[in-house]
Amino acid sequence: MLIHKDHFKDHNMSKLIKGAVVPRPIAWVSTESTDGVRNLAPFSFFTVASMDPITLCFSVGNVEREKDTLTNIKETGQFVVNIVSESLANQMHESSKAHPRETDEFIKAGTRTERAAYVEAPLVTDSPVSMECELDRIIDLGLNQLILGQVVGYHVREEVYMETDKIDPYKLKPVGRMAGDYSYIREFYKLPNENLPE
Repeated sequence: MLIHKDHFKDHNMSKLIKGAVVPRPIAWVSTESTDGVRNLAPFSFFTVASMDPITLCFSVGNVEREKDTLTNIKETGQFVVNIVSESLANQMHESSKAHPRETDEFIKAGTRTERAAYVEAPLVTDSPVSMECELDRIIDLGLNQLILGQVVGYHVREEVYMETDKIDPYKLKPVGRMAGDYSYIREFYKLPNENLPE
């Protein structure tokens, strides 16, 4: 099946895109409001935007009211991106729900937290990797906002760190986002590989 952009309206392109671009990494973004209310929310449209300077980006989708994450970043210019491991998946799911603005998602999800070192935001204590970010810019993309943040602090737990400045993927155990579900990311291989199906 071939679908031209003129006919996108005749199909559920959201489901088609989300089903094809998988598995997606999850940015579990923690922020704090100017009133001191902590916020924690996952975003699966997430990647590295630049290595010089090291910059992360994630997209905030259109909703009825502006997401607390976006509001907090606009007001403070700071946030932390935490990587979701398998052991944190249920907590991440709880934090994805639509809670009132005054809700502390760390408490709601039962997630341990501590202050970041370089930005005024909390981080997830048990996340294998947490990256403190300062806002670079927000780009409007139709009904979405693309948030870019420069990494100013990098936390890595000893159990996932390898001496060659690598992250051990077997111990990281990241969670991937599928269309409407999630995936384990546990098996890895090198190329070329004669065992792959033709």
